[in-house]
Amino acid sequence: MTDTIYPFLLEPRLAAAIWGGDALVRRFHKPGSPEATLGEAWECWDANRVVNGPLAGKSIAQLRAELGSRLMGTLDPAEIFPLLTKIIDARLSLSVQVHPDDAYAQRVERRQNGKTECWYILEAHGDAALYLGWTRDTDRAEYERRVADGSLGELLRRVPVEAGETFYLPAGTLHAIGGGIVLFETQQASDLTYRIFDWNRAGADGRPRELHVRKAGDVLDYRAARFAQMVPLAYELDDAQRTALTSDPRFWVERIEVDRAGGEIALEGMPMTATALGEPLRIGYDGGGVALEPFQSVLVPAALGRIRVAAVASAEAGLLAAAPPADDDALHRRFASAGVSAERSGAFLAQFATARGPQRAAVKPFAP
Repeated sequence: MTDTIYPFLLEPRLAAAIWGGDALVRRFHKPGSPEATLGEAWECWDANRVVNGPLAGKSIAQLRAELGSRLMGTLDPAEIFPLLTKIIDARLSLSVQVHPDDAYAQRVERRQNGKTECWYILEAHGDAALYLGWTRDTDRAEYERRVADGSLGELLRRVPVEAGETFYLPAGTLHAIGGGIVLFETQQASDLTYRIFDWNRAGADGRPRELHVRKAGDVLDYRAARFAQMVPLAYELDDAQRTALTSDPRFWVERIEVDRAGGEIALEGMPMTATALGEPLRIGYDGGGVALEPFQSVLVPAALGRIRVAAVASAEAGLLAAAPPADDDALHRRFASAGVSAERSGAFLAQFATARGPQRAAVKPFAP
């Protein structure tokens, strides 16, 4: 193993927002002024730079070009890194919005990716809530009428939230993050957002922010919301306590807990990004190890094959890990190797297929 293949600690990219706060600096240890109004810390993104080792200063895009399959596994190294992870501090409510799917993004925006995403709630204060989908079936005509007359809010489905819950948002889902929430977002690598309503706020320039009512109307799913928080699946594998949070054809997300003895994580031939939660961790690999501070993020190259993660300052520590699935059966195989019954794994996976809609509602049986 060469010294250019190791876990890459990443420098976050901070984004100001009128709805943001000071939590990213004060509580999540991000660089910047605690007096600034910051909304997002982009933890793993194609333009993020490495801060450790001989490749410090290189962006993930540069690593793709230099390391090829050693970083990307079977993914095309010529394509943008497919995942974007963020910590979002919503001091105030975000706009009501929707994201397009891949087909619309390619046809209309000339972009490779639309945007399916998921949220893991880190903090929820007071009566914090998300807005997810419609309270009942509607259609484009009613949507446009209610946008025009200001009554759209009557159809928005309000979902109270608590820390530790997971929400899955396929492309086309009407949504907004309510105020008083800090969450971890995993999404396709895309910034395509169609804003529908912005609570009558002015932007940084003092003017109302642009709305995208027509394009939003093209991509909205007008059916009543069929889901709220997703039901996780807890299991143990290689001395690590794992909780599967999200399954999508483009990414999986898990919370992984380890003790000081540590547990192993197999990369399954793909790169993986991970963010430490409230305690520091050590990531060991063939040839060395790196320290991961609370809420710091790392990109693990596919060529490492397997890493060992251990708590260092407390009895237990956790991280949120995300990666593209190696193939359609990758999660099935992982669950089966951990002794998870087909009934449990099938129920977990089915809820995401149902959320995506009838065209993908069926879950393919696994044939070992």
